[in-house]
Amino acid sequence: MRTHPPAPAPGRPLLLFDGDCGFCTTAVRFGERRVRPRCTSLPWQCAEPAELAALGVTPARAAREVLWVTPAGTVHGGAQAVAKALLSAGGAWPVVGASLTLPPLRWAAAGLYRLVAANRHRLPGGTAACAAGEAGHSGHSPTRHTPQDTP
Repeated sequence: MRTHPPAPAPGRPLLLFDGDCGFCTTAVRFGERRVRPRCTSLPWQCAEPAELAALGVTPARAAREVLWVTPAGTVHGGAQAVAKALLSAGGAWPVVGASLTLPPLRWAAAGLYRLVAANRHRLPGGTAACAAGEAGHSGHSPTRHTPQDTP
């Protein structure tokens, strides 16, 4: 029997990330400790395809970029998902997040995000499973995780 991940708290955004990627998992866990965004972080592999579809997310998109799903169902991806996570945190982080939503920093953040995403397998914590494959899909099979599978 498959164990379902904990459901996000009502009214709380969801941060979906690639749980098969060591770099992504490390980055999210670091953010949870240091930035403390007000959200539920979850590897996208924990969700069934129907659950992802109900969120307005495809497995291909989830494998390609981090996603911020608002309680109202709006989906932000890539650098804008990072900006939303920063906006939800305390301290000075919302100022950083807000700046990433404004041109020209928005454009620079998007370019930097694409560069990092394309090279995540080369970054600290990255593995061969992190390498982007054809058409922006991750280079691994979509495995399922239970909550105890992720650090």
